[in-house]
Amino acid sequence: MNVVMVDGGGSNIGSVRYALQRIGVDAELTGDADAIRAADRVILPGVGAAAEGMRKLRGHGLVEVLRALDKPLLGVCVGMQLLFDRSEEDDVDCLGLLPGNVAKLAAGEGVRVPHMGWNTLHKRRESSLLEGIDEGAHAYFVHSYAAPVGDFSLASCEYGREFSAVVQQGNAAGAQFHPERSSEVGSRLLKNFIEYGLA
Repeated sequence: MNVVMVDGGGSNIGSVRYALQRIGVDAELTGDADAIRAADRVILPGVGAAAEGMRKLRGHGLVEVLRALDKPLLGVCVGMQLLFDRSEEDDVDCLGLLPGNVAKLAAGEGVRVPHMGWNTLHKRRESSLLEGIDEGAHAYFVHSYAAPVGDFSLASCEYGREFSAVVQQGNAAGAQFHPERSSEVGSRLLKNFIEYGLA
């Protein structure tokens, strides 16, 4: 199994790589288009901000490569947000692999932004990506922007409003939470992605 991580300068690349190593996967970090096209599984780790992430992908010439990819692609944290049409963060066009716009979470009574800490996953439909992850399982989040809920949502979460926690459409999927910091839930999601793809 040839697994690559897209080198988009994400701040959590090291921790995602370590999480993969814990489940026996040594993923190459690459910005090379041919290596990404040749991979069996592609992971797009999170970055600091959507605009910076898209700028780095464009700089590597990877935007069209990811849009045309026919292998399973998993975005993590901001990497998941980049799969959508657009992000309100710096008002940037993203990859457009999933419909909708990523919007800033609204602060309110008992709701501080960024959303930071453990929260509950609510399963919306079955998928191999969520195999072995129970309704009500907990995952660890750190984010200020969130994707909408739609037909592509595999699991959602509540924080001031409902947002997508795990998504999939076609060969593109994503997790808003940090698998590398989400204990067994995070390890299981990564294992499922590696073993099953997005069947």
